[in-house]
Amino acid sequence: MKSRFALGAVTVLMACVQNAYADPTEPQFRALYKELVETNTTLSAGSCTLAAERIAARLKTAGFADSQLHLFADPAHPKEGGLVAVLPGSDPKAKAILLLAHIDVVEAKREDWVRDPFTLIEEDGKFYARGALDDKAQAAIWADTLVRFKNEGYVPRHTLKMALTCGEETGGAFNGAEWLTKNRRELIDAGFAINEGAGGELDAAGKRVSMTVQAGEKVSQNYRLEVTNRGGHSSRPQKDNAIYHLAGALKKIEGYTFPIQLADGSRGYLTGMSKIQAAEGHKDVAAAMLAVVKNPKDTKAVALVSGRDTSWGAMLHTTCVATMLDAGHATNALPQRARANINCRIFPGVTQETVREALVKAINDPAVKVDTLEIRGENSAPPELTRAIMEPVEKLTAKMWPGVPVLPILQSGATDGQFLNAAGIPTYGISGIFLTPDLGNIHGLNEYIGVQSLMEGRSFLYDLVKVYAGQN
Repeated sequence: MKSRFALGAVTVLMACVQNAYADPTEPQFRALYKELVETNTTLSAGSCTLAAERIAARLKTAGFADSQLHLFADPAHPKEGGLVAVLPGSDPKAKAILLLAHIDVVEAKREDWVRDPFTLIEEDGKFYARGALDDKAQAAIWADTLVRFKNEGYVPRHTLKMALTCGEETGGAFNGAEWLTKNRRELIDAGFAINEGAGGELDAAGKRVSMTVQAGEKVSQNYRLEVTNRGGHSSRPQKDNAIYHLAGALKKIEGYTFPIQLADGSRGYLTGMSKIQAAEGHKDVAAAMLAVVKNPKDTKAVALVSGRDTSWGAMLHTTCVATMLDAGHATNALPQRARANINCRIFPGVTQETVREALVKAINDPAVKVDTLEIRGENSAPPELTRAIMEPVEKLTAKMWPGVPVLPILQSGATDGQFLNAAGIPTYGISGIFLTPDLGNIHGLNEYIGVQSLMEGRSFLYDLVKVYAGQN
């Protein structure tokens, strides 16, 4: 009797667990997501290779053959490996679709966080952890989608490929996406790729404002300003001071604005957002947005748009900002060297050298040397935003969130999409995950993602990939 009672209790408990989720496959996703998030993949102490191996093991359990799972790592960077998984399509003539996500995360110190950054914690309707959003949410969704397709016996028309890579978050690190384009292009070759970089926008009150699709992104590039001097004793100040020279150069960069430029993503975003702004009663902002689209040289309209939201302003042109300083060698000596790091986010299609020359011209001081630091990849033109890409997003968004407009967007940040676009694989940012204005504190303390947003994004991408995979 005791054993039958215990068995009955377990049965009831299992039924309760199943009833807690509207989707019976959600528990398996939660387990995959938790394992991935809790696998430390920081450059300092983690291992992307281990994370990739764990995802590969789950795919193998779902029925993927060894020949369809490609773990890779550069011998010089054994912990910075990744995974490419392939679900073959039925039409060998149909170009593959690549699902891209990075699995490395930004560093996080336990003493700074409210919760352990490497333990996934669900609290107040949110998941908290480093990588809970950036970018393990999408990586987990891609892996889960392939598992579900395999379990269902679904055979897509287009071959589906998934690339989980390392090195996106840290300059100077081994970058898996770049390595694949240069060393194993055949593994990831595709008609187009879906990546991070865009999603749903929520306002401060939690209202859904828009769904965005990234069509192009800026490239991050660092430059070093340097002034050298013979120095001397601090008791004998001189006008020729390395720190003063550097400070003057920084003020000139602060006051310099790069020319306004537009691409399909920014034009489409401003045009669509103008309607939203007009509907909310901000007719002056709406008019300014349309004025910028019509005439990028309309300085008054540009100033109004940029002043209202820094994100809007950032997508209109190249931006450069001082991020680090290093000067002097002793408190009682005149500085012999002064340096500053300038981080620029370069508009698509503009070369790094063009920006360096613009900085030199703006500074206009031969005492200030401007050097280009590590170049992580080419800055290519944005991919063409076709109806074949946009229409499925629009239809699915209308079905899941009626009335929410779909807007293209030019991403002012940078992703691994820069390597794929440069290699000739058009890459679009699509996630279906709605974020609050603080963007879930990505790269900062107490990173989080809304549980509902994550689960809705999972459903959205699952359906979207199926639509793309069946297109003629």
